[in-house]
Amino acid sequence: MLVVSGVDLMSGRSSSNRRAHHTNEFEYENLILRRGQPFDMKLQFRQPYDPEEHRICLEFLIGPSPQTSKGTYILVPVGKAMDGGLWSAEVTDTGTNTISLRVNTSPNAVIGKYQFGVKTRTKAGEYQMPFDPRYDIYILFNPWCKQDPVYLDQTGWLDEYVLNESGRIYYGTETQIGERTWNYAQFDQGILDACLYVLDRRGMPHASRGDPIMVSRVVSAMVNSLDDNGVLVGNWTGDYSRGTNPSAWVGSRDILLKYHKTGYPVLYGQCWVFAGVVTTVLRCLGIPTRTVTNYNSAHDTDVSLTMDIYFDENMKPLENLNADSVWNFHVWNDCWMKRPDLPSGFDGWQVVDATPQESSSGIFCCGPCSVEAIKNGLVYMKYDASFCFAEVNSDKVYWQRQSDGSFKIVYVEEKAIGHLISTKAVGSNQRHDVTDIYKHPEGSEAERKAVETAAKHGTKAHIYTNKEWGDDISVTVDTQEAYTGQDISLRVILKNRSSMPRSVSLNLFVAVMYYTGVTGSNFKQEKREVQVPASGSQAVPMVVSYAEYKPHLVDQGAMKLSISGKVAETGQVIAKEHTFRLRTPDLTLTVGHMGCGLKSGVRELLGVGGLRAAFASGQPLEGQMPWWAGPATKVGGAMDVDIAFVCTVFFAPQDAPDHKTHLVFRGGKQGKKYSAQSTVPPPTSLRSQQSKLRSSR
Repeated sequence: MLVVSGVDLMSGRSSSNRRAHHTNEFEYENLILRRGQPFDMKLQFRQPYDPEEHRICLEFLIGPSPQTSKGTYILVPVGKAMDGGLWSAEVTDTGTNTISLRVNTSPNAVIGKYQFGVKTRTKAGEYQMPFDPRYDIYILFNPWCKQDPVYLDQTGWLDEYVLNESGRIYYGTETQIGERTWNYAQFDQGILDACLYVLDRRGMPHASRGDPIMVSRVVSAMVNSLDDNGVLVGNWTGDYSRGTNPSAWVGSRDILLKYHKTGYPVLYGQCWVFAGVVTTVLRCLGIPTRTVTNYNSAHDTDVSLTMDIYFDENMKPLENLNADSVWNFHVWNDCWMKRPDLPSGFDGWQVVDATPQESSSGIFCCGPCSVEAIKNGLVYMKYDASFCFAEVNSDKVYWQRQSDGSFKIVYVEEKAIGHLISTKAVGSNQRHDVTDIYKHPEGSEAERKAVETAAKHGTKAHIYTNKEWGDDISVTVDTQEAYTGQDISLRVILKNRSSMPRSVSLNLFVAVMYYTGVTGSNFKQEKREVQVPASGSQAVPMVVSYAEYKPHLVDQGAMKLSISGKVAETGQVIAKEHTFRLRTPDLTLTVGHMGCGLKSGVRELLGVGGLRAAFASGQPLEGQMPWWAGPATKVGGAMDVDIAFVCTVFFAPQDAPDHKTHLVFRGGKQGKKYSAQSTVPPPTSLRSQQSKLRSSR
């Protein structure tokens, strides 16, 4: 018998296999491959290899019940010529008792963790090498392979959307955009196993795991905990006492590792946390993915493809009927793949949304949905195109209750939804606006056609067949930027497009607002009578004092101004909603020298709005390498605002000086939140430090 005495999969992080497959960043010693691409290996035998007498087959098994018919048991004879579309193996070199092989995997192979084995056959009998966990092989999607459905031909995009371990996630409002650093950590030790565990927990058949469409759909379902005890529990109540405040997370690593370790959903997440985790999982598995923020994002609850807002006879909002909402911002994901299940023209970016909002086929998941289908209002395309379209391009429809109890459309606001759709730019930390790939220019003929095409498939298609509303008077709102603790100055501007003066009765309501569009009760309201000159405009000022809003503040510091009214001369009904938020101090950090294995810390923290704080001199942060989170650290120096600070530091691995260091500083008290972050130059490596010590001696 030909007995295998040794296997060299060339699996080390610095090996040619790992570098060629762009998997050398994974903190794993097992071989990690991308499908559809050859790799090299060596086999050693107890006797010389004779190609005329000896037959060798390589075994690859995945899942609990591997079967050839399902692509989960693959037997690869050694000696066949290489075939780019199939599993194959050929001998590239022979030694006395060794052979070198080049092995190719199918570009449609199931992704996951394979057992690897070797079978041999001679006239003397057969031999099967025992399976050994050291030889387990991970196979991932391959966006560098032209035959793989996730193939992406732009190097910069691959570096950003597959290999980049950190990013920016945008939040706030369209007029006050905020950003947070997110540590995706897709290559960290344990993360790949945690991502595969996500698929296992869903019970996803291994035979389906070669399809990026199905994998991304399962991930969108499993990152939220509804239906299937997935990764994260959503919480928008403001009470996070049983878990972690969603704003406190700075990356996906701890979330996924905790879920994998305990098997229980992690507490808590909101949309940007769900999206950050999805980016980690899909990038880890090899699907190009980015995190996307949509400002003024609609949540359509009744498949009408419109945002419906109801008022009583006096134009006061009927909150019990207003089930639809407009989120200040909402974060989801784009992932890149071909869509062979759709007509041609719908490949490329696909929306996947793990935030549990509406169910799809009875499960809380969303996507993948072609961005091209969204852009053109083709809401019948798989998956969940109607919901995704409404998020970015639905109209706001204002309904007024009539004396007989029926409702009549009094105004349609066509440009209120889907603004400044944003993602991190390729190769930089700048914000990149991708609105143009989601929708045609606002108000253009193509954009209006997309809206009307979509509406034909909604539950209120008649809206666009009988337009009865007029708009002599238009309304805009200016908000002066304000920090928490300051008064807020607003201006409602009425513009008269007619050649006659107009008299307008206005009702102004202000309420606090969660970023999801849910509002509290109105805490301020005013009624104004305004005269607007012919072909002119008139500004109506309004001030919301700190004393008025302080008792009502909620997460994100957002508020909504609701405007309703009527034009005396024409009967035109005016309706407008405007969201704004208070800014928190912009903080900057000054850090000491950063070296692998060395203690370091924040020297000074500065902020606007009268906030100034400094760390006590010489008080280093304590931690444990290679990654650690510093404990709460006392703050010294003068402070005008009473805040408890916590500092979190992420160090690069001990001997990888090419890695950046991310330092995030967060604090908050009584509903106020502050954060600062700094990207520090690569730390000095241990070898470099030791070299300097030797030379100094």
